[in-house]
Amino acid sequence: MTRARAQQICCEDTPYYHCISRCVRRAFLCGYDKSTDTDFEHRRQWMLDRLAEINNVFCIDICAYAIMSNHYHLVLYINKVEVDALTDLEVISRWRKIYIGPDIIQRFVDGEDLSKEHYGLIAEIVDKWRQRLSDISWFMRCLNEHVARKANFEDNCKGRFWEGRFKSQALLDEQALLTCMAYVDLNPIRAKMAETPESSDFTSIKQRIVGNQPVSAKPSDKCAGETRSSLLLKEFVAEGHQLSDEIPYLYSDYLELVDWSGRVVREGKRGAIDNRIPPILSRLGIDEGQWRKAMQPRGVHQFSRAMGRCEALREHAKRLSIKWIKGITLSCKLFPT
Repeated sequence: MTRARAQQICCEDTPYYHCISRCVRRAFLCGYDKSTDTDFEHRRQWMLDRLAEINNVFCIDICAYAIMSNHYHLVLYINKVEVDALTDLEVISRWRKIYIGPDIIQRFVDGEDLSKEHYGLIAEIVDKWRQRLSDISWFMRCLNEHVARKANFEDNCKGRFWEGRFKSQALLDEQALLTCMAYVDLNPIRAKMAETPESSDFTSIKQRIVGNQPVSAKPSDKCAGETRSSLLLKEFVAEGHQLSDEIPYLYSDYLELVDWSGRVVREGKRGAIDNRIPPILSRLGIDEGQWRKAMQPRGVHQFSRAMGRCEALREHAKRLSIKWIKGITLSCKLFPT
């Protein structure tokens, strides 16, 4: 049964979510479409530019992304602390970067003398906009509608470009977040579009790798492509201390894990599996064999509306008032402790 999005996304359970949108009617988001002999590669930059634009508006941080040929993945963090700290004028300024808003808001910004009723109406509008700035559904809507309009205009057609609703998974704990981020960053390698994380175009892992290189070692403008994006990614925890809203792993640990997992994914079919297991798996109590399976195609899709340890999934199911949630059996194998 389809559930309201508000029942699936709840900051009380977790601020982290994995979101996926897929094209319809054999539409290509980007890449080369052999059936029509058309190259849509430039649309990847559309996606990245729009992500950077709305990332400066919403109080939603991007932890990981992968822009594929007919779908894309995002791992998002709802930053409630940031949105609650915004003044009313900051809320108005952010929201009006995308939408104009009613005339009464412009009069308020201009400093006009308004009636008590007008101020009450303004307070209601600002409160509604503040909620939207931390709403994943509005974030995805602002991204998908913009790209759909541009793609339909270019294709000279009307109708849906995306499937009816984006899919979302609640990432209930550190283990689930790590699994999903690595899965997203390894999408091009699993799809045989790239050989290594650093060559995986239009992914967060490549953007992080290029961004952490010395200026002299970075690619030239001619081949840098998406690495020149102004999109800001959520930071990993710094060595020795952690802020409450940072990704709870060291960047070096994560990079080592993605590199090792990529070798497993790429070489596993030939039997040449690298046995150097990054220690982060042991620290988080993740089963190495099940991790390899989770990194394969549709690995994280074996979970449904949420991912996490068994206890976290059971608690999440209780909050949703359901008796069973897909993925509990797999969770006990993947996260045994």
